Amino acid sequence: MSPSTAAVPGSSIIRGARSDAESRAVAAAIAIPAVVVQSKGHGHAGTAMAMAPLAHVLFHRVLRHNPADPEWEGRDRFILSAGHASLLLYTQLHLSGYDLDLSDIAMSRTLGARTPGHPELGVTQGVEMSTGPLGQGFASAIGLAISLRRDESLHDAHEGVWGADVFTLAGDGCLQEGVSAEAASLAGALGVDNLVAIWDDNRITIDGPTDLAFSENVRERFRAYGWRVLDIVDFHDLDEIERILTVARERTGQPTLVAVRSVIASPSTSIEGTSAAHAGALGELETANVLATLGFSPDSTLTTLVDDSVREVTRETQSRGVDLHRKWQEREELWRAHHPQLAHRRDELMLSAPLRMPPAVSAAVESALDAVTRTDIETPTATRKTNGAVIAALASKGVLFGGSADLSGSTNVAIPGDAVSASHPEGDFIHFGIREHAMAAILSGIALHGLWRPYGSTYLAFSDYQRPSIRLAALMNLPTTYIYTHDSVAVGEDGPTHQPVEQIASLRTVPGLSVIRPADAAEVVSAWRAVLSGPASPVAFVLSRQDVPALPPRENLDDKVRQGAYVVWQHGEGDDIALIATGSEVALILESAREIARDGTAVRVISMPCVEWFEHADSEWRQSVLPNAIRARVAVETGRGDAWYRWVGLNGRVVGIDEFGESGSGSEVLARKGITVSAVVSAARETLAATASA
Repeated sequence: MSPSTAAVPGSSIIRGARSDAESRAVAAAIAIPAVVVQSKGHGHAGTAMAMAPLAHVLFHRVLRHNPADPEWEGRDRFILSAGHASLLLYTQLHLSGYDLDLSDIAMSRTLGARTPGHPELGVTQGVEMSTGPLGQGFASAIGLAISLRRDESLHDAHEGVWGADVFTLAGDGCLQEGVSAEAASLAGALGVDNLVAIWDDNRITIDGPTDLAFSENVRERFRAYGWRVLDIVDFHDLDEIERILTVARERTGQPTLVAVRSVIASPSTSIEGTSAAHAGALGELETANVLATLGFSPDSTLTTLVDDSVREVTRETQSRGVDLHRKWQEREELWRAHHPQLAHRRDELMLSAPLRMPPAVSAAVESALDAVTRTDIETPTATRKTNGAVIAALASKGVLFGGSADLSGSTNVAIPGDAVSASHPEGDFIHFGIREHAMAAILSGIALHGLWRPYGSTYLAFSDYQRPSIRLAALMNLPTTYIYTHDSVAVGEDGPTHQPVEQIASLRTVPGLSVIRPADAAEVVSAWRAVLSGPASPVAFVLSRQDVPALPPRENLDDKVRQGAYVVWQHGEGDDIALIATGSEVALILESAREIARDGTAVRVISMPCVEWFEHADSEWRQSVLPNAIRARVAVETGRGDAWYRWVGLNGRVVGIDEFGESGSGSEVLARKGITVSAVVSAARETLAATASA
């Protein structure tokens, strides 16, 4: 019988179907991406077609999920790292019974659609993470698995309640990106055995076959990382796929890589297995041939592909999900009855994520912050030191979870306790090793779990390694916390490679990221109070290596810092000139202001610990701090000053550093680069003169 006249769609290529309806459902899942992309003339059908059988088995036979309750806590998680195959995910979400219609799939990649070009958290029901940049989903899935495994180890008590698994689908591109190598290496070292990474081994990239630039043995690489590696040989055999995925989720003390030797755009005959299949329409004739090969009419539409028999498969999957959820709820009720203290502890953590703290936790955290304030606020101290005390205090209350990229002592985030390891998944912190990029992506995975606010630390100069992950965290509004120390050329002797100049300004360009550069110990604590009580969003603390003096006592400092900027000190009405600074430079402009005030100038000193918070403060507060009437303004920061002209205006001056640093003592380099009282005073007099003559 020819493919075009096959009695059951899909039966010509699909093996292991349990029923004619399942065969048709898989065939429809292969056809839908081809039809959608052909109708639009753009998009990515090839991977979605080839991996449709595996995705069907995963969503309909293996994954523990409930389409009626996508946020069910006991569910397994699936992250599509190969985000260009978004149609693969959207199709299975629809066919599994999530709130996603065929019309939504038809509208993919259009403005306002619930099916954007790459999956986005909060836009499409059932999507667990915004993905697209290759390797990001893979690395964040490892963070999610680490967090879920810690949850299980701390709270499950062997009751089989909090034992969710994480599945991620990665392509060749994901595994070529460096972030995946960093993350996979750490996952192997930590024995993250609730993670199953499925690798679509189709050996095709946009420019051509992978062997143009990729010759390594991926399977052996992952074995060297400490992973278990399994193979799916026949990517059209549903039973083989189910058997391997079932074995893959068994806990063996190792993460598992499932290698699937697929053919991109199968069952196309003209472009399958070629780079032409990665993106773009197959063509009208080839789309018709694919439909015919699958056993459908060549003029099939989305609505004719998904007939009543396919809907029956959907209903079975929905019923399966409800049953899985019900059985889990029964186990959870027993767990709560047998372990009330564990249940109470976990409930409090969930209530505090993202730190919407119940009274008991809030009081404990407040007490911890008060203790830090009493200890550090009165004496000159590096802001990294005060921040470290806050980290230790909050971690002891179970609020934070994270670690450092091999710099815990230097960044002052070393806390008491034991590290996470293969034999101790409930550890108090993570040794990330020298893996800044993977660390940032893993923080996103921890945040996606939602039980702890994640933090990770490194030197500010190395934040450049983390930008792709920071960007995605901001896009998802995740409560990730990046701790950056050694914040300026005051780092000194390590020289320009370690002296950040452009990083602060660069981080401030990321939409949704709040960059916090406290001026002293008191501002550090107040900034943390603002973070803990604010909405979920990523923040970057930028902290000094060198000691900074305590600023004069300030009333209602928490409220002032929460607004992003405030007046620290002023002479007279403070209406002649405003000096603005962040971090360690606030003490510098305070000294400069006192010199300026000696000649009778009414000067005000403004600390702006978070530019983003000040931007969002109400206009009344902004005017009280930086009135429009004050036209003479000087901004000071030990880094590129381009963006500060927004705040100082045409007549203002910016004292910054627009070139790389040098090796020498911190004080010498600061002086060489013009971060001095005399430079600030000179700039102030220049802008006063320019304003007077304007």
